[in-house]
Amino acid sequence: MAKNALEVPPKTVASASTRPEVRSTRAAHAEGDRTMTLAEIQDKTQQYLMKTPGRLPIAFVRGQGARLWDTEGNTYLDFLSGIAVCGAGHCHPHLIAALTRQADELMHTSNLYLNGTQALLAERLAKLSGGYLSFFANSGAESVEGAIKLARKHARLHVAPERFEIIAMQGSFHGRTYGAVTATGTPRYHENFGPMLPGIKHIPFNDVAALEAAVTNETAAILTELVQGESGVHPATPEFVAAIERLRAGQKILLIDDEVQTGLGRTGRTFAFEHYGIRPDIFTLAKTLAGGFPMGAVLATPEVAATFVPGDHASTFGGNYLACAAAHAYLDILENEKLAENAAAVGAYFHEKLNGLKADFDFVELVRGRGLMQAVVLSAPKAKPIQERCLANGLVVNAISDTTFRFLPPLNITTAEVDEAVAKLRLSMSEA
Repeated sequence: MAKNALEVPPKTVASASTRPEVRSTRAAHAEGDRTMTLAEIQDKTQQYLMKTPGRLPIAFVRGQGARLWDTEGNTYLDFLSGIAVCGAGHCHPHLIAALTRQADELMHTSNLYLNGTQALLAERLAKLSGGYLSFFANSGAESVEGAIKLARKHARLHVAPERFEIIAMQGSFHGRTYGAVTATGTPRYHENFGPMLPGIKHIPFNDVAALEAAVTNETAAILTELVQGESGVHPATPEFVAAIERLRAGQKILLIDDEVQTGLGRTGRTFAFEHYGIRPDIFTLAKTLAGGFPMGAVLATPEVAATFVPGDHASTFGGNYLACAAAHAYLDILENEKLAENAAAVGAYFHEKLNGLKADFDFVELVRGRGLMQAVVLSAPKAKPIQERCLANGLVVNAISDTTFRFLPPLNITTAEVDEAVAKLRLSMSEA
């Protein structure tokens, strides 16, 4: 070895995982998690946690693939996957191995120092996206915040000083921090938290005339999901996306594409913008980026990314070693197991099976979605009772309103599991 080369010394002190007192404390907590009854968990939740969010009366203690087990030993087929987070399913062995290996070496040093694992991940995302540069955060909301900051600074420096306004969409969801929740176009998320931040206005999604009317000489960027998730899985129309493209070119407006829920395989393509043949100036990732480990990212073209200089934006935890190791593992699975291709094929199969419910249930109004991001809309307020029956029958689904279900299964779900889920859904609809 060269004289000045870095040599990592062997471990001479017992690690925390092997020290008896640490191991016994950890084991006690883990055992407590597994042996607590549902009533005990509910009681401690009531005593010690803030009353947000509203929780269904069930506690999961183990997962494998598309299966979950609760405190009572009941088994569930998971068609929510942690709200589109566990894209490779629960406890994928490659993901677990990567996290375990990294945790035994190094978890965190902050972004004051270089991080090879992070640099390699940014390289992989650049190759996957066609040249975008990355900033790593911890969540979707943080990613949206970073995207808004980047867009505003770029517009003011490179277009005109008065450019600051963001056009966002009604029915959208971008997160719960102040910038992200202001951009969220769902009024109930704003109630009692006002005033919202200035400089963000909302238009109806997929309304070309409203979009064109909203643009002024103060418009810096258009922020949109290309498939709205929280409002019931609404894809953008080609006409709406074409109008955005015209305005981008003619008015020098940036496009921020929120891919937090759609990104990395969910819609049947690696990124949702690929369905439309466009390339946003900025897009955001989170949820399944690290396969279940908290992580977010802002990606931008090199020209736009160059707007940020040291001190403009930062994150203490963002892109730490554990998160990056998990993201590397998820990208391995995405490629090796062809998750996007599976989402396209099995998503089409699932869509067809859901449409088949219309023949037997007159309250099933329509099915819409893209890939493994599907929704069923009812003509009567039956979604919540049906969700309850689904849980009783061992199926995890998401009633996002009184009349709409959302389905977000793992991206490696099989057609056999789809058949099982639809059978459980059919039974639950009959019972409800």
